[in-house]
Amino acid sequence: MATYRNLSPSSSSGNMQQKERLTTDKALNGMGKLIRLLPTGTVFFFQVLNPVFTNNGNCHRVNKIITALLLFVCSFSCCFSNFTDSYVTSDGVVHYGIATINGLWPTPTSSTVAASAYKLRFRDFVHAFWTVIVFAVVSLLDPDTMKCYYPSFATHDKWLVMLLPPVVGFFASIAFFIFPNKRHGIGSSET
Repeated sequence: MATYRNLSPSSSSGNMQQKERLTTDKALNGMGKLIRLLPTGTVFFFQVLNPVFTNNGNCHRVNKIITALLLFVCSFSCCFSNFTDSYVTSDGVVHYGIATINGLWPTPTSSTVAASAYKLRFRDFVHAFWTVIVFAVVSLLDPDTMKCYYPSFATHDKWLVMLLPPVVGFFASIAFFIFPNKRHGIGSSET
């Protein structure tokens, strides 16, 4: 004997809204874990300005151009922060510099700091690459950005919105595990 469910419009739309909320919760949970891999100042800057620049997803041509500039500036910041480091002088003051092939620039003025210990390494490039990829996933899957640039994507390709953050996070975590970062540069947390 066949059983029939109540398929009234109100119960269908309620189930649909519940599924959409569940999908959004899973995607945001995955993105929350990814955000830990990014420079905090850049993420904060993006999260504050993106709703304003995208007009909460109701974009016009100008909004798209300004948002593209925001995405570029934040991506550059994510990349650049991987090539910065800090040191503490004997008087306890923290100084920041840029890692180069010869060491830290500007050269530390303290005699207790060896500038050559801060040379540019392969792992810096690995971290820069994966940080930009993680930021791209977080920023391009932001609901306002999706509504602005590709509004039908969120409704038609929900599986990709849910799948992409954990997959990228998995590969970035492996890369960060194989190539640990010892830098404490601009925007990085010291934990």
